[in-house]
Amino acid sequence: QVHLVESGGGSVQAGGSLRLSCAVSGATSSISRMAWFRQARGQEREGVASLCTGGGSIRYDDYVNGRFTISQDNAKNTVYLQMNSLKPEDTAMYYCAADVRPRACYWYGNDLRSAPFGSWGQGTQVTVFS
Repeated sequence: QVHLVESGGGSVQAGGSLRLSCAVSGATSSISRMAWFRQARGQEREGVASLCTGGGSIRYDDYVNGRFTISQDNAKNTVYLQMNSLKPEDTAMYYCAADVRPRACYWYGNDLRSAPFGSWGQGTQVTVFS
């Protein structure tokens, strides 16, 4: 079983930056992909960024590509989301998620659909004001 805890959210002015962290514990060796999702009030949850933990594929939603960066620190069992040039439209609850299907990137590829991700954190709120 995998346990995820997000942190780093807050309120920031448009154009500013935040770095979200996702601390991972439990059966970390079973994780094949990690991702960040977000859900704005009244909106559906959407994928922001995902990476294959074995290296290689990283994927971004078109809206954040070039502004956000997903990364991992295996020594700290932590996944990050660096968010730059934030816009009010980025306001949402941000969640990290883990895909524990064996070799998921090899067998299924790396996309931003939420269904394959079986483990989720509780979320951290990001508010961007103009």
